[in-house]
Amino acid sequence: MNPSSELPSKKLTVAIAGAGGYIGSWFIDQYKDRYHFIGLSRRQVQFNPYPEVEWRQVELYSITSTVEALRGVDVAIYLVHSMSASTRLNQGSFEDTDLLLADNFSRAAALNEVKQIIYIGGLLPDEPEEKLSRHLKSRLEVEQTLGSRKSKLTAIRASIIVGPGGSSFDMIKNLVKKLPVLMCPQWTESLTQPISLHDTLVILDACIGNPKVYDQIIEIGSPEVMSYREMLERTAQVMEKKRFVFSVPVFSLGLSKFWVGLFGDSPPQLVSPLVESLRHTLLVNPSYKFKQKNMDYLSYEESVKVALETVERPKMPVFVRSEGVKNTVRSIQRMPNKGQNSSLWVANRYAIWLPIFFRFIIRGKVSARGDLGFHLLWGKEPMLQLTQIPDRSDSQRQLFYITGGWLVKRFDYGWLEFREVLDSKYIISAIHEFVPRLPWFVYIHTQAKLHLWVMNRFKHYLEKKAAL
Repeated sequence: MNPSSELPSKKLTVAIAGAGGYIGSWFIDQYKDRYHFIGLSRRQVQFNPYPEVEWRQVELYSITSTVEALRGVDVAIYLVHSMSASTRLNQGSFEDTDLLLADNFSRAAALNEVKQIIYIGGLLPDEPEEKLSRHLKSRLEVEQTLGSRKSKLTAIRASIIVGPGGSSFDMIKNLVKKLPVLMCPQWTESLTQPISLHDTLVILDACIGNPKVYDQIIEIGSPEVMSYREMLERTAQVMEKKRFVFSVPVFSLGLSKFWVGLFGDSPPQLVSPLVESLRHTLLVNPSYKFKQKNMDYLSYEESVKVALETVERPKMPVFVRSEGVKNTVRSIQRMPNKGQNSSLWVANRYAIWLPIFFRFIIRGKVSARGDLGFHLLWGKEPMLQLTQIPDRSDSQRQLFYITGGWLVKRFDYGWLEFREVLDSKYIISAIHEFVPRLPWFVYIHTQAKLHLWVMNRFKHYLEKKAAL
């Protein structure tokens, strides 16, 4: 897995979001002499094994933090998928979370005049968008969002990437290792084109700073077309395991998730979206095939051997253990924007609608400096106080700091935002790093559920307004 020895005269500065993951860590390990890498991490680095690699701490949920992290960057590689929660309670689907994070990254890249964003997503079937699995539809939304501003997007789409430490291949390996009899449901007959990690890294390197792939979709895969059942059989042969593999004419999504999760040693958050996507045929579209470099692709068996025989993993920094603030909340909701309203209009409408909706309980009050407070009818002190931040708001995003209220424990931490995404197709409402004053057990069974219900009612209100 040695990269080419030809080095450019001036190293490009390449930031990687998701640098500690499977592809990011291997790419840094193999190409650290070619580029000035900036690894982006939520945690602060205590010890860096590669002094030539710079690490920057970033909170990707924050546009301000992401802008700082991308300063001086030529190319940004985005390898973030369904980030693990950084808060104790995270009220938001993986699709909405990924959409918001991608929008933050796209905004920050544009503000820093990053020339190119490279995103590695998934192969898409030749089917209408509404028929895609949740997982694949989310990957497409992230791709569209990252390419929606000034930075040129190179969207690399791949199926299973076979290499040491890859979560998808590890599931296959563990199934073969643990089960002498593999009863394969119908989805394992779907066809795809796996690709080796080595070939993926070579293609990624060929795309960095390459104008020929700006604003291009590239679908990658080995020329070998095979079913997932065949992948199990061929993996068993390489592992020298005698396995009885047969198919059954059923597609039980729930049973498949249980089977793969139990014997594949994989977490539910990975298994569920992956299995849902496997019902699709995922082949490289000839129109999007990688043509920028002659490739001598590794065979599937060669890829598996490398994955099995590679014991050492890339060296990673030692991170400072983060204490953080306990009992923080993040809540993200997506609302269809059929009326094509601006985020400013939606934010103002929310401030008007909420007291009307709760007119027998809540009243809204604007202070002399413009703070918006929500009060109980008989209360002098606000339940919640919001302060708009004009210099961090624009026509597509309205930002409010949570600055007071007897429902709030900390007034210097959380924020509320409304933003337009995907060319104003949706409005996202999100509360970040909210610290409730109520005891945690009481909060999650009362205020947290009430907030979701209220935002759902507000979504129906916007839909009704758009229909008038």
